Parts: sequence; C-alpha cells; structure tokens
Amino acid sequence: MLTIDTLKEFGADTSEGLARCMNNESFYLMLVKKATQDKRLELLEQQIIDKDLDAAFESAHMLKGMYANLSLTPLTKPVSEMTELLRSRTDTDYSALLNQAKENFARLCSL
Repeated sequence: MLTIDTLKEFGADTSEGLARCMNNESFYLMLVKKATQDKRLELLEQQIIDKDLDAAFESAHMLKGMYANLSLTPLTKPVSEMTELLRSRTDTDYSALLNQAKENFARLCSL
C-alpha cells in the first residue's frame, strides 16, 4: 500500500514532496499514484532505441520534472543523468540508466 512511510523506505524525500503539495498528504499520494500510471518511461526507452534523441530529450525532461517535483529521488537521479546526456544529444549506451530507472519505477509501482 502506498503510504508516506513506504515512500520513505523507497527513498523518496517525502518532506520535500509534501511541502510542494502544501502538506496535503492525500494530494501528494494521489499525484504519486498518477506518476505510477505514466507510460513515458516506456516511450523514452523506445525513443532511445530508435535513436530519436530529440524526442528522447523531451520525454526525459518531462519525467525529470515530474519525478523531481514529487521528490522521487530513486527515479529522479537516473532520469536526470539521461536528460543531461540527451540535452547534448549524446549518442551513448543508455541501458544502465534506463534499467536503473525501470527497476526503481517497478519498485514504486509495487508499493
């Protein structure tokens, strides 16, 4: 069950996330639940596979903003790294960062 405590165990900075939501716990949890339904991480992976680095940058940047605003640190870190590489259209192997993000996303979804 998704709670503030399970999010803390996941590694989220719940104090910061709650502050952004005016300390409204139910609102914050609702936004986190909505984030678990977002399919952009799958889209980002496909864009990287397709070498569409412009579109991948846009997707990564949107994900970075969503995860950072919710203070979902385990997701923010790998997506932020990808965003910066994609900002300069770096053609590199993103698999380690993608796998880290996908594993952390799966963990979040299982809460």
